[in-house]
Amino acid sequence: MSEGKTTDDVVESLHGVAQEMHDRMLKGTAPTMTLPVRTKKNIEFDKRLGVYKYGKKRTVRDATSLRSARQLLRALHIIEFIEEMIDAGKSSTLREMYYISEGWGHGKFGNQNESNNLAEDLEIVTKCMREDFKLRPEEDGSRMIGNMTINERNRRGEWMRINARDDVGDSGYGVPYNVESEKLELVEHDVDFIMAIETGGMFDRLVENGFDEDFRAGLLHLKGQPARSTRRILKRMNEEWNLPIVVFLDGDPWSFRIFASIAYGAIKTAHISEYLATPSATYLGITADDILAYDLPSDDLSNKDIEALKAELTDPRFADGWWQQQIKMMLDTGKKAEQQSLAKYGLDYVTDTYLPEKLADLGLS
Repeated sequence: MSEGKTTDDVVESLHGVAQEMHDRMLKGTAPTMTLPVRTKKNIEFDKRLGVYKYGKKRTVRDATSLRSARQLLRALHIIEFIEEMIDAGKSSTLREMYYISEGWGHGKFGNQNESNNLAEDLEIVTKCMREDFKLRPEEDGSRMIGNMTINERNRRGEWMRINARDDVGDSGYGVPYNVESEKLELVEHDVDFIMAIETGGMFDRLVENGFDEDFRAGLLHLKGQPARSTRRILKRMNEEWNLPIVVFLDGDPWSFRIFASIAYGAIKTAHISEYLATPSATYLGITADDILAYDLPSDDLSNKDIEALKAELTDPRFADGWWQQQIKMMLDTGKKAEQQSLAKYGLDYVTDTYLPEKLADLGLS
């Protein structure tokens, strides 16, 4: 639940959206919904929060066009659906909501992205979070391992105390979709930093090599582009436990964007960047210069890779001089590399040499 919001607050916020549409129709005017333009050209750095938020550019949906009228109708259907779930103590996946819309007549969604985006639109206008609406993603969350103890409330409402090293198997603790305090409490830890890792293969390599114990680290598998719950728990561990967050990714433009979503805020969720982004997070590697310095096996950049890198040069989240240097270096060399390319030097090289050297540069080794 968003900080300070009760289920009654959430329902009241949703009713406010419907009431505003109703009031406009009673006056004989078209109902509207005003939203920020959700592109990289409309994100600005918020100095107070230290993250990127939507700027002042707005778009207005009104019932004067068929497309906008259908979107407003869908919004009303979603509001009714969410209220029914809250009253019944149920939750739904975004995918389930998409299929439920089959019974909404003209409000039926054309594809999954339409329903996902409209749920985010309602977050913006109500200042609530998707988790407040009892909507959850289809996929499961990240995995976590290390000497960290949490309390998780199970489906019976009982608290379970779990140590993410001693009470789990090699796959680690599965992070739930809702990691707010009413569901998950951070109890205590005995680690010096959290390392977020892009690929499952590298996460498993570090676990097998005992990296979490040897380096007093908490390890978290991002599972590629991280889910909101993953970004949220990273932020909570950074703020509540005062732990540094380092991010270990592949060396390519898509991994750069993964880091941006963790540290600066994702463009799609810029309305809640202050809840999800961890501004102090550090990019550990693979960097463009790592490919050269460690003579890593690499692949040629594809045309899509090149387009993505060029787009990042104009993305305000990558305006920092270091990022500009890394992006231009990757474009100049025309090469990208995976985390697991470090296996060129043996299975233990990443934990015996590469990570200790990189962590030493950050003062964490």
